[in-house]
Amino acid sequence: MKPQESHLVSGGNIAGTCYSLYASRAGASSETVVLIHGVGMNHQVWAPQIDFLTRHFQVLAFDMLGHGGSALPSEQPALDEYAAQVKALLDALNIERAHIVGHSMGALVALEFALSYSARTLSVAALNAVYDRSPEQRAAIVGRADSLDSGTAMAGVDDTISRWFGDPVPASLEQSAHDLRHLLLTVQPAGYARTYRLFANSDDAHVHRLPELAVPALFLTGECDPNSSPEMSRKMAAATPDGRAEIIPGARHMMSVTDPDEVNERLVRFLLNSSGKVKADAETKGARHE
Repeated sequence: MKPQESHLVSGGNIAGTCYSLYASRAGASSETVVLIHGVGMNHQVWAPQIDFLTRHFQVLAFDMLGHGGSALPSEQPALDEYAAQVKALLDALNIERAHIVGHSMGALVALEFALSYSARTLSVAALNAVYDRSPEQRAAIVGRADSLDSGTAMAGVDDTISRWFGDPVPASLEQSAHDLRHLLLTVQPAGYARTYRLFANSDDAHVHRLPELAVPALFLTGECDPNSSPEMSRKMAAATPDGRAEIIPGARHMMSVTDPDEVNERLVRFLLNSSGKVKADAETKGARHE
Protein backbone atom coordinates (compact mmCIF):
# COMPACT_ATOMS: atom_id res chain seq x y z
CA MET A 1 0.00 0.00 0.00
CA LYS A 2 1.96 2.94 -1.33
CA PRO A 3 1.07 6.01 -3.44
CA GLN A 4 2.69 6.52 -6.84
CA GLU A 5 6.09 8.09 -6.23
CA SER A 6 5.94 9.89 -9.59
CA HIS A 7 3.60 12.48 -8.06
CA LEU A 8 5.77 13.09 -4.98
CA VAL A 9 6.99 16.69 -4.74
CA SER A 10 8.65 16.61 -1.35
CA GLY A 11 8.73 14.59 1.82
CA GLY A 12 10.63 14.03 4.99
CA ASN A 13 10.34 15.29 8.54
CA ILE A 14 9.53 18.84 9.57
CA ALA A 15 9.67 19.63 13.30
CA GLY A 16 8.80 16.06 14.24
CA THR A 17 6.15 15.44 11.59
CA CYS A 18 6.76 12.90 8.82
CA TYR A 19 4.97 13.97 5.64
CA SER A 20 4.64 13.52 1.87
CA LEU A 21 3.45 16.21 -0.54
CA TYR A 22 2.06 15.12 -3.92
CA ALA A 23 1.66 17.36 -6.97
CA SER A 24 -1.63 17.95 -8.70
CA ARG A 25 -1.86 16.83 -12.30
CA ALA A 26 -4.22 19.77 -12.87
CA GLY A 27 -1.50 22.40 -12.50
CA ALA A 28 0.51 24.32 -9.95
CA SER A 29 -2.38 26.61 -8.96
CA SER A 30 -4.47 23.73 -7.60
CA GLU A 31 -5.81 23.81 -4.06
CA THR A 32 -4.37 21.52 -1.39
CA VAL A 33 -6.11 18.60 0.32
CA VAL A 34 -4.73 17.46 3.69
CA LEU A 35 -5.29 13.81 4.66
CA ILE A 36 -5.30 12.78 8.35
CA HIS A 37 -5.31 9.04 9.12
CA GLY A 38 -6.81 7.22 12.10
CA VAL A 39 -5.36 5.50 15.16
CA GLY A 40 -2.84 2.76 14.44
CA MET A 41 -2.24 3.75 10.81
CA ASN A 42 0.21 6.02 8.97
CA HIS A 43 -0.17 8.32 5.97
CA GLN A 44 0.41 5.58 3.40
CA VAL A 45 -3.03 4.16 4.22
CA TRP A 46 -4.37 6.98 2.02
CA ALA A 47 -2.74 5.56 -1.15
CA PRO A 48 -6.08 4.88 -2.94
CA GLN A 49 -7.18 8.47 -2.29
CA ILE A 50 -3.84 10.14 -3.08
CA ASP A 51 -3.65 8.64 -6.56
CA PHE A 52 -7.21 9.77 -7.32
CA LEU A 53 -7.18 13.19 -5.65
CA THR A 54 -4.03 14.32 -7.47
CA ARG A 55 -6.10 14.52 -10.65
CA HIS A 56 -7.53 17.74 -9.23
CA PHE A 57 -5.57 18.76 -6.12
CA GLN A 58 -2.18 18.97 -4.50
CA VAL A 59 -2.27 16.39 -1.68
CA LEU A 60 -0.52 16.56 1.68
CA ALA A 61 -0.48 13.40 3.82
CA PHE A 62 1.36 13.01 7.10
CA ASP A 63 1.83 10.77 10.12
CA MET A 64 -0.25 11.80 13.11
CA LEU A 65 1.58 12.40 16.38
CA GLY A 66 2.64 9.08 17.89
CA HIS A 67 2.46 7.26 14.56
CA GLY A 68 4.85 6.34 11.76
CA GLY A 69 7.83 8.66 11.68
CA SER A 70 6.28 11.48 13.70
CA ALA A 71 7.05 12.52 17.27
CA LEU A 72 5.09 11.36 20.29
CA PRO A 73 2.26 13.52 21.63
CA SER A 74 2.34 14.66 25.23
CA GLU A 75 1.46 12.02 27.83
CA GLN A 76 -2.12 13.28 28.17
CA PRO A 77 -2.81 15.03 24.87
CA ALA A 78 -5.88 16.97 23.79
CA LEU A 79 -7.31 17.34 20.30
CA ASP A 80 -5.87 20.83 19.95
CA GLU A 81 -2.35 19.35 20.09
CA TYR A 82 -3.09 17.27 16.99
CA ALA A 83 -4.77 20.22 15.24
CA ALA A 84 -1.71 22.35 16.00
CA GLN A 85 0.42 19.70 14.27
CA VAL A 86 -1.58 20.30 11.08
CA LYS A 87 -1.22 24.08 11.36
CA ALA A 88 2.54 23.84 11.94
CA LEU A 89 2.93 21.65 8.86
CA LEU A 90 0.90 24.03 6.69
CA ASP A 91 2.97 26.94 7.99
CA ALA A 92 6.25 25.16 7.23
CA LEU A 93 5.14 24.35 3.68
CA ASN A 94 3.71 27.85 3.05
CA ILE A 95 0.20 26.54 2.43
CA GLU A 96 -2.27 29.26 3.37
CA ARG A 97 -5.56 27.33 3.16
CA ALA A 98 -6.54 23.73 2.52
CA HIS A 99 -9.35 21.23 2.40
CA ILE A 100 -9.03 19.04 5.52
CA VAL A 101 -9.99 15.35 5.31
CA GLY A 102 -9.78 12.95 8.24
CA HIS A 103 -10.69 9.34 8.96
CA SER A 104 -11.91 8.14 12.39
CA MET A 105 -9.56 9.78 14.94
CA GLY A 106 -8.31 11.85 12.02
CA ALA A 107 -11.88 13.07 11.48
CA LEU A 108 -11.92 14.43 15.04
CA VAL A 109 -8.63 16.21 14.35
CA ALA A 110 -9.98 17.57 11.05
CA LEU A 111 -13.05 19.01 12.76
CA GLU A 112 -10.92 20.44 15.58
CA PHE A 113 -8.69 22.14 13.00
CA ALA A 114 -11.64 23.53 11.03
CA LEU A 115 -13.22 24.92 14.21
CA SER A 116 -9.98 26.36 15.58
CA TYR A 117 -8.44 27.62 12.32
CA SER A 118 -11.41 28.43 10.10
CA ALA A 119 -9.42 31.02 8.14
CA ARG A 120 -7.01 28.26 7.08
CA THR A 121 -9.80 25.83 6.10
CA LEU A 122 -11.51 25.60 2.70
CA SER A 123 -13.73 22.67 3.68
CA VAL A 124 -13.71 19.67 6.00
CA ALA A 125 -14.60 16.03 5.34
CA ALA A 126 -15.05 13.67 8.29
CA LEU A 127 -14.91 10.01 7.26
CA ASN A 128 -16.19 7.35 9.68
CA ALA A 129 -16.33 9.93 12.46
CA VAL A 130 -17.55 9.25 16.00
CA TYR A 131 -20.06 11.53 17.69
CA ASP A 132 -21.84 11.43 21.01
CA ARG A 133 -21.56 7.69 21.66
CA SER A 134 -24.23 5.88 23.65
CA PRO A 135 -23.31 5.01 27.27
CA GLU A 136 -22.77 1.40 26.19
CA GLN A 137 -20.52 2.37 23.28
CA ARG A 138 -18.54 4.74 25.46
CA ALA A 139 -18.06 2.17 28.22
CA ALA A 140 -16.82 -0.42 25.73
CA ILE A 141 -14.20 1.79 24.08
CA VAL A 142 -13.04 3.38 27.33
CA GLY A 143 -12.59 -0.12 28.70
CA ARG A 144 -10.40 -1.05 25.73
CA ALA A 145 -8.42 2.17 26.12
CA ASP A 146 -7.86 1.61 29.84
CA SER A 147 -6.49 -1.87 29.14
CA LEU A 148 -3.74 -0.60 26.83
CA ASP A 149 -0.14 -0.90 27.89
CA SER A 150 1.99 1.84 26.35
CA GLY A 151 5.05 -0.42 26.51
CA THR A 152 3.71 -3.29 24.43
CA ALA A 153 2.28 -3.77 20.97
CA MET A 154 -1.41 -3.44 20.24
CA ALA A 155 -3.60 -6.35 21.32
CA GLY A 156 -6.69 -7.64 19.51
CA VAL A 157 -5.36 -7.16 15.99
CA ASP A 158 -7.29 -10.13 14.61
CA ASP A 159 -10.58 -8.80 15.97
CA THR A 160 -9.85 -5.38 14.50
CA ILE A 161 -9.09 -6.80 11.06
CA SER A 162 -12.31 -8.85 11.21
CA ARG A 163 -14.34 -5.72 12.02
CA TRP A 164 -12.74 -3.81 9.17
CA PHE A 165 -12.73 -6.48 6.45
CA GLY A 166 -15.14 -9.23 7.53
CA ASP A 167 -14.46 -12.80 8.61
CA PRO A 168 -13.25 -14.43 6.49
CA VAL A 169 -11.51 -11.60 4.66
CA PRO A 170 -12.66 -11.52 1.00
CA ALA A 171 -9.97 -12.73 -1.38
CA SER A 172 -9.92 -9.37 -3.17
CA LEU A 173 -9.00 -7.62 0.10
CA GLU A 174 -6.43 -10.07 1.48
CA GLN A 175 -3.42 -7.91 0.54
CA SER A 176 -5.01 -4.78 2.01
CA ALA A 177 -5.84 -6.65 5.21
CA HIS A 178 -2.25 -7.90 5.38
CA ASP A 179 -0.91 -4.36 4.93
CA LEU A 180 -3.13 -2.89 7.65
CA ARG A 181 -2.35 -5.75 10.01
CA HIS A 182 1.34 -4.91 9.57
CA LEU A 183 0.69 -1.26 10.42
CA LEU A 184 -1.18 -2.22 13.58
CA LEU A 185 1.54 -4.63 14.69
CA THR A 186 4.34 -2.13 14.14
CA VAL A 187 2.71 1.01 15.55
CA GLN A 188 4.54 2.95 18.27
CA PRO A 189 3.05 1.45 21.49
CA ALA A 190 3.19 4.68 23.51
CA GLY A 191 1.90 6.80 20.64
CA TYR A 192 -0.93 4.38 19.98
CA ALA A 193 -1.96 4.18 23.64
CA ARG A 194 -1.97 7.95 24.16
CA THR A 195 -3.87 8.62 20.95
CA TYR A 196 -6.38 5.82 21.46
CA ARG A 197 -7.22 7.04 24.96
CA LEU A 198 -7.89 10.50 23.54
CA PHE A 199 -10.02 9.00 20.77
CA ALA A 200 -12.01 7.00 23.32
CA ASN A 201 -12.84 10.11 25.32
CA SER A 202 -13.40 12.71 22.58
CA ASP A 203 -16.65 11.68 20.89
CA ASP A 204 -18.46 14.57 22.59
CA ALA A 205 -15.72 17.15 21.95
CA HIS A 206 -17.69 18.91 19.20
CA VAL A 207 -21.27 18.30 20.32
CA HIS A 208 -21.85 21.97 21.17
CA ARG A 209 -19.33 23.41 18.70
CA LEU A 210 -20.54 22.13 15.32
CA PRO A 211 -22.99 25.05 14.90
CA GLU A 212 -19.86 27.26 14.80
CA LEU A 213 -18.36 25.41 11.81
CA ALA A 214 -17.85 28.09 9.18
CA VAL A 215 -16.94 25.95 6.14
CA PRO A 216 -18.66 23.30 3.99
CA ALA A 217 -18.61 19.92 5.73
CA LEU A 218 -19.09 16.35 4.54
CA PHE A 219 -19.81 13.52 6.99
CA LEU A 220 -19.24 10.26 5.15
CA THR A 221 -19.49 6.80 6.69
CA GLY A 222 -20.34 3.20 5.90
CA GLU A 223 -23.72 1.55 6.28
CA CYS A 224 -22.08 -1.32 8.21
CA ASP A 225 -19.95 0.72 10.62
CA PRO A 226 -21.70 0.43 14.01
CA ASN A 227 -19.10 2.44 15.92
CA SER A 228 -19.03 5.37 13.47
CA SER A 229 -22.64 4.91 12.53
CA PRO A 230 -24.79 6.52 9.84
CA GLU A 231 -26.87 8.03 12.64
CA MET A 232 -23.78 9.78 14.00
CA SER A 233 -22.95 11.27 10.60
CA ARG A 234 -26.53 12.44 10.10
CA LYS A 235 -26.57 14.11 13.52
CA MET A 236 -23.29 15.91 12.80
CA ALA A 237 -24.54 17.13 9.44
CA ALA A 238 -27.79 18.36 10.99
CA ALA A 239 -25.84 20.32 13.62
CA THR A 240 -23.57 22.00 11.04
CA PRO A 241 -24.59 25.15 9.11
CA ASP A 242 -23.33 23.82 5.75
CA GLY A 243 -23.10 20.09 6.38
CA ARG A 244 -24.23 17.01 4.52
CA ALA A 245 -24.17 13.32 5.38
CA GLU A 246 -23.59 10.54 2.87
CA ILE A 247 -23.70 6.81 3.59
CA ILE A 248 -21.94 4.18 1.47
CA PRO A 249 -24.07 1.02 1.24
CA GLY A 250 -22.45 -2.12 2.66
CA ALA A 251 -19.23 -0.34 3.66
CA ARG A 252 -17.37 -0.90 6.94
CA HIS A 253 -15.02 1.28 9.01
CA MET A 254 -12.01 1.13 6.65
CA MET A 255 -14.07 2.03 3.59
CA SER A 256 -11.28 4.23 2.21
CA VAL A 257 -9.38 0.96 1.68
CA THR A 258 -12.19 -1.54 1.09
CA ASP A 259 -14.42 0.71 -1.05
CA PRO A 260 -12.03 3.32 -2.51
CA ASP A 261 -14.01 4.01 -5.68
CA GLU A 262 -17.15 4.88 -3.71
CA VAL A 263 -15.20 7.04 -1.27
CA ASN A 264 -13.17 8.80 -3.95
CA GLU A 265 -16.19 9.66 -6.08
CA ARG A 266 -18.08 11.22 -3.18
CA LEU A 267 -15.03 12.96 -1.77
CA VAL A 268 -13.94 14.58 -5.03
CA ARG A 269 -17.49 15.69 -5.81
CA PHE A 270 -17.69 17.38 -2.41
CA LEU A 271 -14.25 18.98 -2.68
CA LEU A 272 -14.85 20.37 -6.17
CA ASN A 273 -18.25 21.68 -5.13
CA SER A 274 -16.69 23.28 -2.05
CA SER A 275 -14.01 24.90 -4.23
CA GLY A 276 -16.77 26.47 -6.27
CA LYS A 277 -18.47 27.79 -3.14
CA VAL A 278 -15.24 29.28 -1.83
CA LYS A 279 -14.55 31.04 -5.13
CA ALA A 280 -18.12 32.34 -5.34
CA ASP A 281 -17.95 33.68 -1.77
CA ALA A 282 -14.62 35.38 -2.51
CA GLU A 283 -16.02 37.02 -5.65
CA THR A 284 -19.08 38.22 -3.73
CA LYS A 285 -16.92 39.74 -1.00
CA GLY A 286 -14.70 41.37 -3.61
CA ALA A 287 -17.68 42.91 -5.38
CA ARG A 288 -18.91 44.40 -2.11
CA HIS A 289 -15.62 46.24 -1.67
CA GLU A 290 -15.53 47.68 -5.18
